[in-house]
Amino acid sequence: MKDMRRWIFAWVMLLGVSQLFGQPINRKEVVRRHNPHVTTMDKLASLSVGNGHFACTVDATGMQTFPEEYADGVPLGTMSDWGWHYSKPMSSFDFEDVLVERDFGRGHKELYAAQFKEPGRQKEAENYYRANPHRLHLGTIGLDLDDMDLVKDIDQTLDLWTGKIDSRFTYNGQKYHVETVCDPRARVNTVSWRITSDGPISVIIRFPEPTGKHTDDGCDWQTDISDYITFTKNLRDRIVEVERYPKGFGTYYMSVSWMGNAKVSFPKTKSIKLKSSTGTLDFSCEFSSDRTRRITMEPFSEHAIRAAQSWNNYWNTGGIVDFSHVTDARAAELERRVILSRYLMLVNDAGDTPPQETGLTYNSWFGKFHLEMEWWHQAQFALWGNPYLLARTFLWYQQMMPVAKQIAERQGFDGIRWMKMTDPSGMEAPSNVGSYLIWQQPHPIHLLELLYRTQVLEDSIANDKLLPSERKKRKDLGLKIIEAFDSVVYKTADFMASFATYDEANDRYVLKGCIPAQETLKADSTVNPPFELSYWLWGLETAQKWRERENLKRNPLWDDIIQKLSPLAYNEDSLYLAAETAPQTYRDIRFTSDHPAVLGAVGILPQSRLVNDTIMRKTLDWVWDKWNWDKTWGWDFPMVAMCAARLGDPERAVDALLMPKRTNTYLVNGHNYQDSRLRCYLPGNGGLLTAVAMMCAGWDGSKGKNPGFPEDWDVRWEGLMPLP
Repeated sequence: MKDMRRWIFAWVMLLGVSQLFGQPINRKEVVRRHNPHVTTMDKLASLSVGNGHFACTVDATGMQTFPEEYADGVPLGTMSDWGWHYSKPMSSFDFEDVLVERDFGRGHKELYAAQFKEPGRQKEAENYYRANPHRLHLGTIGLDLDDMDLVKDIDQTLDLWTGKIDSRFTYNGQKYHVETVCDPRARVNTVSWRITSDGPISVIIRFPEPTGKHTDDGCDWQTDISDYITFTKNLRDRIVEVERYPKGFGTYYMSVSWMGNAKVSFPKTKSIKLKSSTGTLDFSCEFSSDRTRRITMEPFSEHAIRAAQSWNNYWNTGGIVDFSHVTDARAAELERRVILSRYLMLVNDAGDTPPQETGLTYNSWFGKFHLEMEWWHQAQFALWGNPYLLARTFLWYQQMMPVAKQIAERQGFDGIRWMKMTDPSGMEAPSNVGSYLIWQQPHPIHLLELLYRTQVLEDSIANDKLLPSERKKRKDLGLKIIEAFDSVVYKTADFMASFATYDEANDRYVLKGCIPAQETLKADSTVNPPFELSYWLWGLETAQKWRERENLKRNPLWDDIIQKLSPLAYNEDSLYLAAETAPQTYRDIRFTSDHPAVLGAVGILPQSRLVNDTIMRKTLDWVWDKWNWDKTWGWDFPMVAMCAARLGDPERAVDALLMPKRTNTYLVNGHNYQDSRLRCYLPGNGGLLTAVAMMCAGWDGSKGKNPGFPEDWDVRWEGLMPLP
């Protein structure tokens, strides 16, 4: 594992994806013109600092002063990729209690993790495994102020270029200036503040009990936690150490350190209060799951310098897009969404495990992550010149292969079957929908292919710009990626081949017994959903490429499926259907709501022999006019844009990215708002970045500059990579 980490970071240092087009862009200017500016106590305008492993979200005071008031907005989370909580020990239930046997006509036993209606042990076990573990809120750090209505004269800015939040306001006439940063180092979970005021300063740190709820900020303020936390004072060195052991979690640690004179006290609620009467307070909070961690006794300025250096490097070495030369009035808003999404994806999505859909901001689906969303979260890291952030996650995929193998085996399949909703343990969450999804299965192949291409730039015009020695170096690094992760690709493809059912009567392979990405369809009545068919073809073809790159023989079963996989079904109006078994007319709301996944067959994926471009263009026209757009999700809009771009309709691609729908709303902080439950939704941000990269840099076989944008859009960019 250490060797793998070593070479991952070795090749990223050599990466520097070529800046191939246009004049050099003033990156600082592009980034800073979209610094979020907040002037009210807006519960949807919370701002975050973080490093991908750990994040802290603050209100307009620059701290987590009013967590209860912000709970139904964009909540004030302090979360990590390691902080999880179990309501009971894992041995409380047997996983077998949630398994049900299904017969999809494949001739073998298939056991799926299900949900149950009737009360009893099965229902209790289902509830437990869906909710456990859940992500833990590590603690709120705020000013000791009581009334949010007394906060006035707010002037708050997040400097995206340095990762610092600068907040100025008055409270009951007293002036405050608060600066907030997060240490960028991957294994240091530290947030630091510098507070100045014309009066005394009081900070309170509180430790909420975990809730274990489906969607919330993870804060239970009603439960007494006095038995589960201890404090150790070291006033000579100005440190308070906290050892917290909420039931079911184990233990985690926190240290609070400050510079200068401050008084520390411990109210009856088992919180920590820091008070300064000098008008200045410089302090940091560090969180860890490791007792032997190194306590960081450093002033705010040191954390701020490191944060600025790290963010400068991120913006300078990754991709950048400048829309300022575009005359279309919508271009400025598109650029704002892109820049803020780039910031949010690093803060929330760059950890050691796949991210949850609301990142490290607050809990959704109990804080767990969804592997069918992994591509939407992290494909953009490769396309935008930050592949090392994607590579981190694949160490987790390697570790979870035995768990994925067990899932495949209990269902009678070869290889490894990736779970849908899970956590760092890889445990599968029971679901009557998620257990039957299959479109997460090819994602590791797609993402690893992108990781490989960041080095060799295969089939890309960028390859022609490299010296022979550089091409050799990149090819060698690409082969190291293959050697490290080939088992993930091959075992993933083995399941795909095993899952495809041979239809002897028609000499073809079909996909059945699954719920497609358009989740309104049912597993027992769905055959050959179009996106999944196309993804199966592309995934197996790409797995064969990996074998050839390693000088291995092609897998004959994979080749047979590639040749005989069913074509996409269409009706008499020449419209592609949601599945071969779907009605021939689109009158049923089930087939015109949720994700218009049929368009993913061309867009996310390249054109293939399974798809007729003329029929797909007509299908795109029909979906555009007839779809129930009020029942869609944030990543549907970039999916439509990518389809339109590949089919030669760049005007519609832009229109899709900026379609004025609720689920395509981007808040002042850049979060993709969905509804009152999902106030942020990072797959939408990641999908936007993937679509824009593709529309700029193109895809294999595309021609010209900016092939996904209209000809009169003078979009200038650097450091992007094409999609396959």
